Amino acid sequence: MKTKVYLISGGVVLLILAFLFGRWTSPSVPHDGHDHGSEDTAAADPTTFTCSMHPQIQQPGPGDCPICGMDLIPLEKDSGDDGPRTLSMSESSRALANIQTTVIEKGFPEAEIRLVGKLGYDETKVKSLTARFPARIDELFVNFAGVPVKQGDHLARVYSPELLTAQSELLTAYRYDPNSAATQSAREKLRLWDLLPEQIDATLKSGQAKDHFELKSPIAGIVVHKDVNEGDYIKTGQPLFRIVDLDILWLRLEAYESDLVWLRFGQTVDFSVEAYPGEIFRGQIAFIDPELDGKTRTVSIRVNVSNEGKKLKPGMFAKAIVHSKIAQAGNVYAPEFAGKWISPMHPEIVKDGPGSCDICGMDLVPAEELGYVQDSDSEAPLIIPSSAVLRTGKRAVVYIERPDTERPMFEGREIEVGPRAGDFFIVKSGLEAGDRVVTNGAFKIDSALQIQAKPSMMNPQGGGATHGHDQGGDHQHATGLEIPSEILQKVLPHYFAIQSALAGDDLDSAQNGLKEMMNVTGHIGALPDLIHTMLTADSLDAIRRPSFETLSNAFIDAVSTAPRDFEGDVFLMHCPMVYPDRGASWLQSEGKLLNPYFGAMMLTCGDVRKNLTQGETTDSNDSHVH
Repeated sequence: MKTKVYLISGGVVLLILAFLFGRWTSPSVPHDGHDHGSEDTAAADPTTFTCSMHPQIQQPGPGDCPICGMDLIPLEKDSGDDGPRTLSMSESSRALANIQTTVIEKGFPEAEIRLVGKLGYDETKVKSLTARFPARIDELFVNFAGVPVKQGDHLARVYSPELLTAQSELLTAYRYDPNSAATQSAREKLRLWDLLPEQIDATLKSGQAKDHFELKSPIAGIVVHKDVNEGDYIKTGQPLFRIVDLDILWLRLEAYESDLVWLRFGQTVDFSVEAYPGEIFRGQIAFIDPELDGKTRTVSIRVNVSNEGKKLKPGMFAKAIVHSKIAQAGNVYAPEFAGKWISPMHPEIVKDGPGSCDICGMDLVPAEELGYVQDSDSEAPLIIPSSAVLRTGKRAVVYIERPDTERPMFEGREIEVGPRAGDFFIVKSGLEAGDRVVTNGAFKIDSALQIQAKPSMMNPQGGGATHGHDQGGDHQHATGLEIPSEILQKVLPHYFAIQSALAGDDLDSAQNGLKEMMNVTGHIGALPDLIHTMLTADSLDAIRRPSFETLSNAFIDAVSTAPRDFEGDVFLMHCPMVYPDRGASWLQSEGKLLNPYFGAMMLTCGDVRKNLTQGETTDSNDSHVH
């Protein structure tokens, strides 16, 4: 008899975990110390035995596991009349598997959208002061940019013969008839030349035309640009100063396409700047650009920000957060806008009924026209905890607990989900309010269905494995994903880099390898879609299963089709522990096995099946490692 050698890594912990997994799929057999007769005992004995370490092993009688040598344990069978996607278990098995459920209901899930941007001028508060008549700058009172001024403050003293003539015309007409058309015309001419009313009245009161004139600021603000110097001769229309009112600033943010579903005109935005750590400033969305930037793939969002005290400075970078609650049909739930009317130009103007904007005079519009819910009671969507959803590609599967059953019974169901908001998904179809879904332990239920060859998340058709390797190690070409031969040589090194990064538990390197692979494949097609899905994963486990297995099977198919096209070694590896019903395979450029599905936890678990390019087969019994 061939001697079996067992390598124990991870100590007792791994063995206990595997034993518990086998226990919760096994029956709870009571021992009351009584003999119920041979007939009852025969009826109660299970007919299938499995290994708690390798649940893919099933045989009709007791014995040892052919892989690890552990004693086989009885596997409880379902009655068979509960449906193809159901699993029943005892209460003790449920407790051992730590199955937890939650009743789903309607609500408004809150998403947190993080944006970045920069503060700038309010373009409606920028005033350019230009020369209205030819003149010479004799004296500058504001001779550098950055000076704050109030409305009516003097900016410069100028000499102008044209202005002297215009004042003389006003005095002559006024002496003849103060109320004549000529007097009013002369007065209006000076007003259009930016003379303030008090300056015109002072000329009439003195009765003398002056050859020098003081230019005064038409608004309060900051002089941000000076275009003249003392002694300059200026012509009509020449820029002199630019003044900006900084009481209101614009915060320009950049939002990705995926963020637009959460953003609406009038929403409150909280932001911070580095100059004041820990302090939160607030503004309102006043404009969402109707056009997407083709280079950055973002949409510009403008936020009106009150700047009392002038703490905020144009040019500051800001980090912003928008808290948004989504409703049905893509609407947003904001209680403060329920039944309100809003100005389409100035979101700070909100009234209880129709009317006009106090600032611009435009007609107010109902809040629902801007994408807000009208009736919160009827428009709350059905939501489900994100931990309950098993996602693979375009499919989403949940397990619900059937009510009113003698034993805990769980049924798999495919659903359609909408956007994710925090810890919840919006359910579009497949569930109803009141359904009790599994929020912890769903993957354990799915694995048990795979063992019983029932439809599951990974195998929607049920029966045998849909892809990967069978127990004998012969590859089954059923990935549905093809790698074009013209790019195979180019992308294979990137695949090896991803495999190595996963084996080393290096998330950043794995994502870099995926990016390099996408640079070769482009962004259109089944393979780029899979790569994109893997890139959006936020953990090693999310990349490993099932995406990396699907990617590996596609490469195994491609290399196996034309092995002579490759000069170096391409080793086929297999680990039976990845999935209970079939395990999983992958490729390596070297013969030292490094498991990408478990990393350091079980780095050497698996065996070398074959060198695909050399046609050499390895004895899996000798190379298998636990």
